[in-house]
Amino acid sequence: MPKEFVKVARTDEVRPGEKKQVKIGDEYILLVHFGGRYYAMDGVCPHAFALLSYGQMYGEELMCPVHGAVFNIKTGAVLSPPANENLAVYPVRIEGDYILVGPPESKK
Repeated sequence: MPKEFVKVARTDEVRPGEKKQVKIGDEYILLVHFGGRYYAMDGVCPHAFALLSYGQMYGEELMCPVHGAVFNIKTGAVLSPPANENLAVYPVRIEGDYILVGPPESKK
């Protein structure tokens, strides 16, 4: 996990309604561009250990590609089983044309 803000992508790499997987150290982080804002969360489902970048987005919801667990992209909250653990969310900062991700805020 990052200990400070880290550049992870350019803003034009994650268009509105899209997601992008990035890696910081050994951690997979999922960036999402939704509603004019960027969000960052754990990039791996805590239930099936699947990469969430392969999941489908439905508005603010992201579905795991393996067993269909659903998470809120803004809060990381699990909304539907089989997952029973929330995703950690990370603060996002934009500097110029770059997206930066900081230390996790919570695992609500």
